[in-house]
Amino acid sequence: MLLFFLSLFLSSSPLLTLSLNQEGLYLQRAKQGLSVPNNFLSSWDNTRDDTPCHWHGITCDSANRVISIDLSQSQLSGPFPLFFCRLQYLTSLSLRDNFINSTLPDQVSTCQSLTELYLSSNWIVGKFPDTLSQLKNLKHLDLSANNFSGGIPPSFGHFASLETLYLMANLLDGTISGALGNISTLKELLLAYNPFSPGPIPSELGNLTNLEYLWLSDCNRVGPIPESLTRLPKLNTLDLSLNRLTGPIPSSITELRSIEQIELYNNSLSGELPVKWRNTTTLLRLDASTNELTGTIPPELCELQLESLNLFENRLEGTLPENISGSINLKELKLFNNKLSGHLPSQLGTNSALQVLDVSYNQFSGEIPEGLCSNGSLEDLVLIYNSFSGKIPESLGKCQSLRRVRLKHNLLSGTVPEKFWGLPHVSLFELVDNSFTGQISKLVSGAYNLSVLLVSKNQFSGPIPDEVGSLDKLVEFSASDNKFTGRIPGSLVHLGQLGRLDLSGNELSGGIPEKIQGWRNLYELNLADNKLSGEIPAEIGSLPVLNYLDLSGNSFSGKIPLELQNLKLNSFNLSDNQLSGEIPPLYAKEIFKNSFVGNPGLCGDLAGLCPDMDRSKNQGYLWILRSIFILAAVVFVVGIVWFYVKYRNFRKTKRRIALTKWKSFHKIGFSEFEIIGCLKEENLIGSGASGRVYKVVLNSEYAYTLRVNEKSDIYSFGVVVLELVTGRLPIDPEFGDKDLVKWVCTTLDQRDFDSVIDPKLDSSHKEEMCRVLEVSLLCTNALPINRPSMRKVVKLLQEASTEKKSETYKKDGKLSPYYHEDASDQFVV
Repeated sequence: MLLFFLSLFLSSSPLLTLSLNQEGLYLQRAKQGLSVPNNFLSSWDNTRDDTPCHWHGITCDSANRVISIDLSQSQLSGPFPLFFCRLQYLTSLSLRDNFINSTLPDQVSTCQSLTELYLSSNWIVGKFPDTLSQLKNLKHLDLSANNFSGGIPPSFGHFASLETLYLMANLLDGTISGALGNISTLKELLLAYNPFSPGPIPSELGNLTNLEYLWLSDCNRVGPIPESLTRLPKLNTLDLSLNRLTGPIPSSITELRSIEQIELYNNSLSGELPVKWRNTTTLLRLDASTNELTGTIPPELCELQLESLNLFENRLEGTLPENISGSINLKELKLFNNKLSGHLPSQLGTNSALQVLDVSYNQFSGEIPEGLCSNGSLEDLVLIYNSFSGKIPESLGKCQSLRRVRLKHNLLSGTVPEKFWGLPHVSLFELVDNSFTGQISKLVSGAYNLSVLLVSKNQFSGPIPDEVGSLDKLVEFSASDNKFTGRIPGSLVHLGQLGRLDLSGNELSGGIPEKIQGWRNLYELNLADNKLSGEIPAEIGSLPVLNYLDLSGNSFSGKIPLELQNLKLNSFNLSDNQLSGEIPPLYAKEIFKNSFVGNPGLCGDLAGLCPDMDRSKNQGYLWILRSIFILAAVVFVVGIVWFYVKYRNFRKTKRRIALTKWKSFHKIGFSEFEIIGCLKEENLIGSGASGRVYKVVLNSEYAYTLRVNEKSDIYSFGVVVLELVTGRLPIDPEFGDKDLVKWVCTTLDQRDFDSVIDPKLDSSHKEEMCRVLEVSLLCTNALPINRPSMRKVVKLLQEASTEKKSETYKKDGKLSPYYHEDASDQFVV
């Protein structure tokens, strides 16, 4: 009975695994060939569905046939899924923004029903398959932003229905086939940002009578603009920018009836702008900037319904036509870096919603037009490096849409409108190098988006208002070369984003504000040439990124804080103050001398700046040498006595042992003590010592403990030699956690001998000094066993003092100038 019901159930219901139609099975096979993260296509595994019409990314027609697949941004990776091409009714396939990483196979031509194929922003490589043009129904093909290489094959000219062809942002390095001009149905051709081999724009593109959008930016195109392009009746956008096109702009370009945007910037076009522009009611955006255009701006061009006109960085001359004020749709006007002159049109901005005006680096003069911000839309006002004069119009103080104001290097004068200081959206406010007078208004606190405030080289006066300290987004404040008085506002220490503060060349008084530790991002502090006084706060040394410090030309007094040594300064100047005391050791060098001149009470370790201190320093060196000599003499005498006693006792107890078996003094428990007169008068010591100077071998352990160790004696001697050659003490704050030996080794690893040798030593004996330095490094070797014997040291020092270079010793084919101990150096008794 059970078998009967089971067979009845199976006959009335198909097996679950067989319920999915063939299209669903094709889709599952396609998924198996892809890597799909996070179960993104889990719905494709539902075997209870009869059709895949409810699966993610699938669209079906009324007959439940798959007609569209959209798996954009699904993080798919793997090869192109050819199983999709088995879907007989599939018309649209989109795999945008994935990681398809194979070539595009020739079999893609089997997707015969496709009208749309979107594969942009993947990792597809290789050349375009010639078979693509066999897709006779294909209207939209987007292969942009991949890694395709090679050229555009001539077979692409066989597309029968193609309307849009997007191939930009690949690695195409071949040629642009003129066969593209055969695609009579083409409306949009985008080939930009490919490294094609240099060549002209194919004139055949002029046959594309239905073309509306042509984008050939940055395609390595050379030569002139083909006249044929100017005969395209439906062309709306022409972008030929960022190439190497030469010659003039074709005059026939003015006949383009449907044109709305012409982008010709960053080429080498020359000649004059076309004059007889067709009077059209369509808006026009023209950018021919960064070329070599000459002549004037034609009034006929300015009569058009311009939306933007960018002609910057050319060689244009003459005036800006007055009729440009009639362009009611003008939003952007950029003419900087030309040779334009005259006045700006008086009605400029009155009739249009002007947003950007940049006429910098020209020869414009006259007053700034009153109506620039009549419609309250002006965002960028950039007039730098011209000859504008007069006052800033009061109306600009009401222009709250302004974001950048740059009026640097003009002839502007008078007071700045009060409300102009407090524009709420301004981030850059630059009035440098004019003749403005008056004060910075307290209304500046309303400019809460201000990050750069530059008012240097004017005649502003009065105190700097405390309200500047409320601008918490301020990164740069420069008010140098004015007539500001009073104290530096203490509120400035709250500007945590401040990177540059320049208040030099004013009449500020008082001291540096307290709690400047808040300037964590300050890299430049310039307070030079004021009337500041008091002490330099030690807190300056805690500013982590400060690399430029100028406090010169003030009345600062007291000592220079040692904390300044914590800074990594590229440039600093404390000259012409009233500082006293010593210079921090890090800066007590000749290279920094000019940073301290003009401080009569200042003294330190700097040659030439403090001569008395230099003499005392030399005397100190001489005292050290004399002390060493006396100590060595005492050790020598004691050693002789001790040796005699011990040797006499030894002979009494060891008479039967041949004297020739004694290997060295060290074998019988004592070291060598030698006084070496190895340096000639004024040889390595220079003028710092008088008379004959002797270098001595010291055994510090013996002197204090009477316990003899030859290798430790040699190390001590090496340290003494290092002190004499470098002019430094064994421990110095500049060394950090290192001692003299480690400092010398580390410095020599990074630089040359000159960086460690005492600059006061006679440079004519540089070669001998270098040899003595090498001997001292041998003596201070970290491993005692590698240190030479004292007799070897004596020999090396004698060789160092001769006129000829020390002879190198060769052993087993390797040069060993110092490490090899000759047999003759072994002391035998």
